[in-house]
Amino acid sequence: MGLRARFLSIATGWFGLVTVALIAAPLALRDRLPDPVATHWGASGAPDNSMPFLVSLLFQVGLWTLLAGGALGFAFVNTAMFRRRTSRMALGAALGGAGLFFPGLQIVTLMANLDAPHWRQADDLGWGALLAVAGLVLGGWLGALAARPGPDERPEPSAVPTRRVPLRPGQRAVWVSSVSSGPLVALSGSVLAVGGGLAVLALIGGDSALWVPATITFLAGLLALTFSSVRVQIAEEGVVLFYGPLRLPRKHIPIERVERAWSERRFPSDVGGWGVRGLPGAVTVMIRGGECLVVGYVSGGRFAVSIDDAESGAALLNTLVDRAATGPSAR
Repeated sequence: MGLRARFLSIATGWFGLVTVALIAAPLALRDRLPDPVATHWGASGAPDNSMPFLVSLLFQVGLWTLLAGGALGFAFVNTAMFRRRTSRMALGAALGGAGLFFPGLQIVTLMANLDAPHWRQADDLGWGALLAVAGLVLGGWLGALAARPGPDERPEPSAVPTRRVPLRPGQRAVWVSSVSSGPLVALSGSVLAVGGGLAVLALIGGDSALWVPATITFLAGLLALTFSSVRVQIAEEGVVLFYGPLRLPRKHIPIERVERAWSERRFPSDVGGWGVRGLPGAVTVMIRGGECLVVGYVSGGRFAVSIDDAESGAALLNTLVDRAATGPSAR
């Protein structure tokens, strides 16, 4: 069995298994659930909306079928995607993440409704809501890992600069550039403000149920702020990226890991959106569309970051890679 046939067989089996689980679990607990069932919870933690049991079941199964079935259908008709490791891993991550997210969300919903005489008397979700998020992350990671084995036909970069920066023996040089996204900074500030406001309400009003949405909202805003800007520094030691206004966290790419570097134009539509996109070995830090610095690893992977004056940074990095390859005598 070839790679494509094996991948599609496993993916189809996974799709069927998750579909059966999403249907069987609610039906098995049907006699212990109210009708309608609570399907949405407000900021206070109390349920504020409901659906008839059958409608809720069909909605969950239908949404999973639409997302996973669409991904599978794309895989069936697009045979070329199986030649690229990143394409396979992206599909595996999507199927794995969604395949654990929807059951996790269903489990949390069922447990909250279990043995409730009326949907308005359903329990609050509490920290159990994080189960679905954990399933999304874990399933995505496992799915990508399972799809990794196989060939990886990489197209050659369209523009690898031949220009180098002329440096005398012993001369040192540093290249620094930074870029930020104004809309993302504004959005993250708004989300942080909402999270802080919910926390204040929880403290003043004594409503402990508000701590869950306050914590989730605040962390989401903090994450968005962290990846709203990036500063790149290239020196003898390699490439260092500093994220966010506090320059934390940081990523270091040692010069020994770099094979070559080049400038390339990329846009959010090319990599799937803004922020840190892609999978290990093919990551793009997309702050704004346009010029990007692409670092090619000795191992074959690539790392890209949208940054101003990327061509100059790539030229210096290539010079430093050449110098490192010749040994200490060139320093």
